[in-house]
Amino acid sequence: MQNIYEQLLEYLDRGCRAAMVSEYHDSGIKRSLVCEDDCYAWNLLERGDEGLSFINKNDGLTLVEYYATKPRLVILGGGHIALPLSRIGAVLGFNVAVFDDRPAFANEARFPDAQTVVCDSFENVTERIKINKSDYVVIVTRGHRHDGLCLRSILTGEYPRYAGMIGSRRRVAIVKKQLEEETGQSGKLALLHAPIGLAIGAVTPEEISISILAEVIKEMRIGNSGQGSVAYPEPLQFINPNMDLLMWLAKNHTERIAIATVVGTDGSTPRETGAKMAILPHGQVIGSIGGGCAEAEVMQKAIDIIRSGDYFLQTVDLSDAAEEDGMVCGGTMDVLIEAL
Repeated sequence: MQNIYEQLLEYLDRGCRAAMVSEYHDSGIKRSLVCEDDCYAWNLLERGDEGLSFINKNDGLTLVEYYATKPRLVILGGGHIALPLSRIGAVLGFNVAVFDDRPAFANEARFPDAQTVVCDSFENVTERIKINKSDYVVIVTRGHRHDGLCLRSILTGEYPRYAGMIGSRRRVAIVKKQLEEETGQSGKLALLHAPIGLAIGAVTPEEISISILAEVIKEMRIGNSGQGSVAYPEPLQFINPNMDLLMWLAKNHTERIAIATVVGTDGSTPRETGAKMAILPHGQVIGSIGGGCAEAEVMQKAIDIIRSGDYFLQTVDLSDAAEEDGMVCGGTMDVLIEAL
């Protein structure tokens, strides 16, 4: 039987955002998942800051955790503009994928900041890089014939969150007209950002890259940035999950363990809200909520929780330890410890 963490990983692998809802009452703990594709259920969820909503009421606790993987920047074309695009995109926190049909331009040595580098014909883009609706796709090939191959693949598959194509207005118009006649996808073509990038007077490859990524960020943070793009009106933040921990939880669900989640912080703390770790009965820890005295205090309580099968909300005060050890962190963390 598939457990809830396996299902969560499936959603994330498809590029979907998902929320895990955990309800804690005297009668036990109930968990469920809501995918963003279920618009009705998604819009009913409690909104919160820093990737989660934590509600503490007399009849129990409710935790809603919003999950999304790091956004992926797909660069189609490995030329001179792709280099700063990859480098700056990685600095901005994107998982970068680069695709080109020339071995001299599509290799890991040329793109050390990219997580994925593929060398193949542009006709095989869809097969080799499965573009999904959460991707940000930038078409910067060396000619309009290759642009057309890339854009055709995007039009016939799942349309990404953002798609932009470089080129003059004349070149863009030629490609769009040709593909509209071939595919009939006028609606998707209306979503294309072309010419690409914000109008900042960019000249150099680095400046052009910044103009492109500025438009990508605008689409990601604000939505509806023009040319018929799809708006994402909810000002939600998402937890960038510890994938190693989620994969471990998906595979190891027969042993009773405890999960500790940071559900609130005040002041300077070693980890942010949403940080999570698993504690095994013999004391092994997977993941982290900050290390040192913060984890030691939580681990001690977690062993009791594993035995009882219960849950507990613990406040960890770091001020004393910070003063003694000369640490910068001296705030407090609210940590929900639960048996799994």
